[in-house]
Amino acid sequence: MIRPFNDTTRHEIAGRCAAFTRAAPDAASTGLKRAAVALTLARSVEAADGTALLLTLRAASLRAHSNQWAPPGGRCDPGEGPVDAALRELDEEIGLKLDAGAVLGLLDDYPTRSGYLITPVVMWADDTARLKPNPDEVASVHRIALTQIERDDAFNFVRIPESERRVIRFSHDGDYIHAPTAALIYQFREVIAGRATRVAELEQPVFAWK
Repeated sequence: MIRPFNDTTRHEIAGRCAAFTRAAPDAASTGLKRAAVALTLARSVEAADGTALLLTLRAASLRAHSNQWAPPGGRCDPGEGPVDAALRELDEEIGLKLDAGAVLGLLDDYPTRSGYLITPVVMWADDTARLKPNPDEVASVHRIALTQIERDDAFNFVRIPESERRVIRFSHDGDYIHAPTAALIYQFREVIAGRATRVAELEQPVFAWK
């Protein structure tokens, strides 16, 4: 089912986010560095009337997590909350300027193997026609239609010898997008379907542990 990119869809998703209760802070995450990402909803390209999620492919020159899929985002500056950090990173990485009025809600914090606690901030962007990716951070920007995220076979779970936790993968365009990104997208998919599914225990592949 295509979710039209219109006010009805925006209000529906905002309502789902408002009804979602974030998980209580975990004592084990206290020492992690705070970060935030922007799960930004925009107009789809393939289906002009549909809604899509903006993802970036990180630049090959980055020292950490190069060539990996991720929403725009990064570490919170001192004294900066997750909403402000996500808005700032959205502007710095892809040239998209939004304000707090674009925020639809927050999902659960996700602890990463690399030492970060990521807060996903769900946003709505009416105009994304003039994105300007920062080449130092972003190789390309992609629009993943919500119809792709909501497929029954969009996500799968595998086991690895290095962990007892399941690794989550999002199947996209003949390849896999892994956690943390896959976990955040999975919870977003569940929230807009009205399901309060937790993802903090979903594992990342070993290459993402550093």
